Amino acid sequence: MYPVARLAKEAFVHRKAPTLGLFETHVSHHLCWPHDIDVWMELNNGRTLTLYDLGRLVLFRRIGLVDLMRRERWAGTVAGASVRYRRRVRMFDRIEMRSRLIGWDERFFYLEQGMWVRGICTSHVLLRTAVTDRTGMLPTARVAEVAGMPPDSPALPEWVHAWGAADATRPWPPEID
Repeated sequence: MYPVARLAKEAFVHRKAPTLGLFETHVSHHLCWPHDIDVWMELNNGRTLTLYDLGRLVLFRRIGLVDLMRRERWAGTVAGASVRYRRRVRMFDRIEMRSRLIGWDERFFYLEQGMWVRGICTSHVLLRTAVTDRTGMLPTARVAEVAGMPPDSPALPEWVHAWGAADATRPWPPEID
């Protein structure tokens, strides 16, 4: 089940947080609860992605995209993710999450998020996201124009390009028998 109460808590905690610049980092704090763990007594990988949602949604509000999307009747979607899990997160661990926009290309916005426990990064996710309306995905240039963002993104890091290129070689639909 989606953690609606946690999302409401994040919205409440950060309701008066100052606006962030487009590429600034939003920092939030979370706790790994018993209902977040798997049979191995660590943060479930699916729940990790859900917790990343909480950081991303507040980031979008703080950089001004939530109000814009509501006004324009746009929605957001995740179009791809690459996650590195490096350290276990155990029940009752306190998590510091960092979320930031990296940049965009013609179709997608790229974000990165990381979780830290006791100063050690436990996981990192690279996300390819899109803004949609009732007709489908919007070009990032359109979103940037309406949002008053610069028309051109800063150069995306090479590792972001490499992931996109590698992902483009995967067959679709999958060839699973």
